[in-house]
Amino acid sequence: MIEFILNNKPIKTDQPTGSLLLDFVRYEQSLMGTKIGCREGDCGACTVLMGELIDGQMNYRQVTSCLTPLGNAQRKHVVTIEGLNMKSLSPVQQFMVDESGSQCGFCTTGFVVSLTQFCLANSIPSYNDAIASIDGNICRCTGYKPIERAAKHITESLSDKDHNETLNWLIAQQFIPSYFNQIQDKLDALPKGDNDSQNGTVVGGGTDLYVQKHDQLIDQNVDLITNMPNLNFIKIDNGICKVGAGTTATDLMESDIFISAFPRLKAHLKLVASSPIRNTATLGGNFVNASPVGDFTVFFLALNAKIKLTKNSDSRSIYLNDFYKGYKDLDKSSDEILSTISFKLPTQDSHYNFEKVSKRIYLDIASVNTAIQLTVSKNKITESHISAGGVGPIPIYLRKTCDFLLNKALLPETVQSAHKILQSEIIPISDVRGSADYKRLLLRQLFYAHFITLFPDQFSLDSFK
Repeated sequence: MIEFILNNKPIKTDQPTGSLLLDFVRYEQSLMGTKIGCREGDCGACTVLMGELIDGQMNYRQVTSCLTPLGNAQRKHVVTIEGLNMKSLSPVQQFMVDESGSQCGFCTTGFVVSLTQFCLANSIPSYNDAIASIDGNICRCTGYKPIERAAKHITESLSDKDHNETLNWLIAQQFIPSYFNQIQDKLDALPKGDNDSQNGTVVGGGTDLYVQKHDQLIDQNVDLITNMPNLNFIKIDNGICKVGAGTTATDLMESDIFISAFPRLKAHLKLVASSPIRNTATLGGNFVNASPVGDFTVFFLALNAKIKLTKNSDSRSIYLNDFYKGYKDLDKSSDEILSTISFKLPTQDSHYNFEKVSKRIYLDIASVNTAIQLTVSKNKITESHISAGGVGPIPIYLRKTCDFLLNKALLPETVQSAHKILQSEIIPISDVRGSADYKRLLLRQLFYAHFITLFPDQFSLDSFK
């Protein structure tokens, strides 16, 4: 049984946990403001808010309901556009009207929901963050400029927001209905039990799985790792960072541990999907999905990460680079769950970078992606880990290239020689994301970009002519 709050209404349903939130709000609750668009998490027309209690405070994130299993709503607050409507337009809605931010109107509700999430964030509002909040919403009519102007006005209208009393302030200024203040008590009153599995199917965020296997999942009761607290954590243990498989991309972006360890983290993760997808997508799901261009797989391969596979009370650990045996072929039995990812925290001598090229800058699958971690002492490379995606049937740990760089001087000629070895380790194919030759060229440029980015005093474009 799934229990949650939908707008201001308690919901109790025996719908399958694997069914989709989008279909439930439209067809079971007749809330038609949440639109059916692409059903692939690209357009944002189906965006809703999902709020949960974290450390005694409500935290709201926008999600694409077309890819959100209904079971993920368990003990949470789901808000559709209808749940934001009041007797008069909210400032978000009014600014969209004033700036002609809506033409055909199909996408408008998704934009309003996402911009309202920006208002709900317990942080100092900025125009850049307002624009970032709608990075998962597509408009085919306006050219975005009216929406951007509306976002600017919304940001300015939040200048006096009390960050210690966000909900109260937003209610007083009529950004959100007054019932939001009652949600915490309503969630506290819901039963604390977890969902029961019916058939053992395990789903992470589902952001790719529901695109591929929609018809196979919507009638099932599934196990959702996002509802398993023991799989959602980020902690440090004796210099080792341990991350639960249910941790989302946004969890990483907001983690003080990761922000401290990776100074360019937000810039790197902004290249991964969009805000609504990052709010849902899990590390475990990304790894087990085994896409040859999985962004987080490539990210963690370069950290020489280990994963723990759990079966009942038994577990075993392997390196992530040993997990992939062939295309979609994993060193994992059907009844094992990937539970934990661990890696050694970077030191002051460590240098990490992630690069990605896709047809669109944001919200797109990589043509080629790559990451690198180097430890350098006295201009000598003492440790090297490099990964690449899109250039073979699996995400590749470039072992030979790493071995070559070990104990070499950090010089342009070293990097150029390493690149020749790198090219011998990859086997790209031509597909919709580019020809094999193009992907080889991309990886060459991205490999050089690692060194130009990490060591700007030693490398430039001229270093590799």
